[in-house]
Amino acid sequence: MKFRTSLRYRVAFAFAFLGTLVSLVIAGGLYVLMLDMEKRLINETLSTELEDYMARFALDPDTPPPSSTALHSFVIGAGSGESPEVLRQLQPGLQQVQIKDENYFAEVREQAGRRFVVLYEDTRIRQRERQFRYYLIAGVLTMIGLSALLGFWLAGRVISPVVELARRVSGLRPKASLTPLAEDFPEDEVGELARDFDDYLARLSDFIKRERAFTSDVSHELRTPLAVIKGAAEVLLADGQMDVARRKRVERIARAVEEATELSSALLLLAREREDHLASSACEVGEIIAQVLQNHRYLLEHKPVEVRFEIQKQPQLQVECSLLRVVLANLVRNAFSYIEKGHVQVTLESRYVEIEDTGVGISHASLERVFEPYYSAQPGGEGIGLSLVRRICQRYDWNIEIDSNEGQGTRIRLYFS
Repeated sequence: MKFRTSLRYRVAFAFAFLGTLVSLVIAGGLYVLMLDMEKRLINETLSTELEDYMARFALDPDTPPPSSTALHSFVIGAGSGESPEVLRQLQPGLQQVQIKDENYFAEVREQAGRRFVVLYEDTRIRQRERQFRYYLIAGVLTMIGLSALLGFWLAGRVISPVVELARRVSGLRPKASLTPLAEDFPEDEVGELARDFDDYLARLSDFIKRERAFTSDVSHELRTPLAVIKGAAEVLLADGQMDVARRKRVERIARAVEEATELSSALLLLAREREDHLASSACEVGEIIAQVLQNHRYLLEHKPVEVRFEIQKQPQLQVECSLLRVVLANLVRNAFSYIEKGHVQVTLESRYVEIEDTGVGISHASLERVFEPYYSAQPGGEGIGLSLVRRICQRYDWNIEIDSNEGQGTRIRLYFS
């Protein structure tokens, strides 16, 4: 589940929604209760007026009926005066009637052959109902606004421990001495989350220590046997009586030792934090490319392939030269390994280096996965070269683009900035 709004706004919205719901329920209940009480009050008022008038009428038939601006009374029967025809059709009890486009509440009773009717004009009642509805609407809107403001304020107070925990976590870095987070938070859900972060960070720090120790130990331990192999290869190459076939085998061993040495150094550098290696030398990119091309020409033996190297600009990079050499060596090695004929064009500009070949190319499906660890687009590949290239590019914020058509060739462009 993905939330697009902040926790504070979600809590404030929930509080405002709850306030709105409660206020609507209360307003609805008050309105229904008001209508019921109004009906009861009208019924009691008309019944009282009618009973009083009927009692007085029984004592004195000439007693005038009660009348006011809103109240009107009628006696319908023998010897009574004129009355609206609609009143003669009313049934006993409380009801509503319309006379000359005016609405009235009517109480009707019969006694001694006469019909007694009391009318109460409902104009003022309707006005009071409208006023009451306006008051309820204003109250609901006010409640919604207050709920939203109060909810926003309370949300800030409620989630302040979460915000503080997020701020503290964002500044965490795996290091030797870790300050526990849980000590500054109460024994609640946030405190439990802080303890979980402490445990996770401790495990992460231990893992990084083990990884660094392993990488460092492997790199250092490999140097001695690699140096021995390199020295032995140099001694063998110095032997002038060695035939051509054996010399090529020894040269291949020497190149493999050189590549292994550079690779172990690169892995050791990648295992360190960036801050651990601030002093970087100025690398002549053109010279490194020339060395890489020369060292990998053996891959083109017996292949009708032309290698072109053009330097448009000669940039210098403040980076570890061994890491730059590993990147360029992997790109050149791929270009040389998967081409049978045609040419390899290497162009150096101020901001990038481009390697274009007319080799077998890469399929569209494989092109999306070439940077994945242990994935190889071609049979027989190790699947670690471009993955290592991406790690080095991420370290220096370089960008690499690959454009390839299967059966036609590949173009790789490495941007240095």
